[in-house]
Amino acid sequence: MADILVNPQSAPLDAELSIVVTGLTPDQAVTIRLTTGDWAAEAVFAADERGVVDVTRHAPLEGSYQGVDPMGLFWSAERTGDEPGPTLLEVAGVGKVELDRRTVPRGVRRTEVRDNGLVGVLFEPDDDDTHPGVVVLSGSEGGSHELDAALLAGHGFAALALAYFGAAGVPDDLVDIPLEYFGAGIEHLKGRAGEVGVIGRSRGGELALLVGATFPQVRAVVSVVGSGVVTQGIAPGRRLLQKLDGEAASWTWQGRPLPYLPYSLPDELRARVVNGDPVPLGLAFDLTDGIPEETEIPVERINGGVLLLSSGRDASWPCVELSEVAERRLAAHDHPFRYEHVVYPEAGHLIAGPPHRPTTDLVIPGPDVPFLVGGAPAATAAARADAWRRAIEFFSEQLGT
Repeated sequence: MADILVNPQSAPLDAELSIVVTGLTPDQAVTIRLTTGDWAAEAVFAADERGVVDVTRHAPLEGSYQGVDPMGLFWSAERTGDEPGPTLLEVAGVGKVELDRRTVPRGVRRTEVRDNGLVGVLFEPDDDDTHPGVVVLSGSEGGSHELDAALLAGHGFAALALAYFGAAGVPDDLVDIPLEYFGAGIEHLKGRAGEVGVIGRSRGGELALLVGATFPQVRAVVSVVGSGVVTQGIAPGRRLLQKLDGEAASWTWQGRPLPYLPYSLPDELRARVVNGDPVPLGLAFDLTDGIPEETEIPVERINGGVLLLSSGRDASWPCVELSEVAERRLAAHDHPFRYEHVVYPEAGHLIAGPPHRPTTDLVIPGPDVPFLVGGAPAATAAARADAWRRAIEFFSEQLGT
């Protein structure tokens, strides 16, 4: 009798699963389908000589992904247009199994933080031990990334998802955000944790480097598709050109706006906006005349390790070139701590955060226009898994666990 074995059937969302179907006849073709209601993927496999399909060892004959990939059904899922539902793994003619992919691991507690003007959520192991701390910063979408923080807590960190704009209690726009706010967040976390690191994605990756260069309490920085250059703020407005046209600094220090690399608005970008075509936002960054030195982040001041993670086909901005600025400064100053710049050549912008989630959306919503994010879905999925692993290992090494 055929059976479906999933191990572990209940696990945090970033855990890799083993999917095995037993009791088949040799060479029998079976279709395995994964659905969450709003996302779905499927692939056809042939049983081996033992009558087994093992997704960790066997490549599909056809389907939503190619090659051997234990989590291929998860990242290759596409939108169905339906409502979210339970995560179901179904093998045609055999049966189905409901999976529990937890966004908050067991043994992790959640605490809202509203002290000293801070707006955030702290996730930490539910014990009396002291754990290394990580401040988690969002990108240009604003808000806070509770999912990232919760799953980091599952790996033994006290993780503070800190909102700094685009949420209740903080500014609406990425304009003149005081760096002192993040200093207060670091101090709050140090009151509950050991050594502290910072991780950010996209504009949050820029911010992570800037925070690390400003506050010596930070002992490790991970910048994912980030920038070693301070870039222009995102002005108020409902339309993209309004947001890019408004000259504004992103960050301030001691009441003064930091110099920034301004946006460029070439004809191609304007035409895409007017025509409603998907916009590769990287068009707004013109590096042909060089980068003003006063906009470079003094990353050599960071009192700890630095991990830069970039995508070679990032359509949202030139993260490789912008991160190379940080890499160059670290090398030029013989940075005494570990630093590394990892580039994923075929991946797009969306490599940040926990792995094993769909990477098939190459166009995402933006203000009045859609955005192109670039990259190949399989490469982006592999990069996301590797980046997440590297970040956890890096923080464990630099901060201790």
